[in-house]
Amino acid sequence: MSAEDLERYETEIELQLYREYRDVLPMFAFVVETERRFYLANGVEVHTENEGGVPYFRIELTDAWVWDMYRPARFVTNVRVLTSKDVNIEELAGKDL
Repeated sequence: MSAEDLERYETEIELQLYREYRDVLPMFAFVVETERRFYLANGVEVHTENEGGVPYFRIELTDAWVWDMYRPARFVTNVRVLTSKDVNIEELAGKDL
């Protein structure tokens, strides 16, 4: 496989992922962005932890969708993210809770 073929393949996968995101977006109440991943979720809990003087966040997501083009199954029942980096959580407008 040439570099051009690989680039074309990755572009097609990214386009498919974007189309899936667009289709599933109305099913979710929150957008969660971490330094490593992008999630859609219907439940989000954020806990601030401190271990050995080092603060970090424990984010628990329920009923989630993960933006990851290499993941075979993007719908996940429960996700736990541990991070010391920034986390962005937005509530989507128009979602009946």
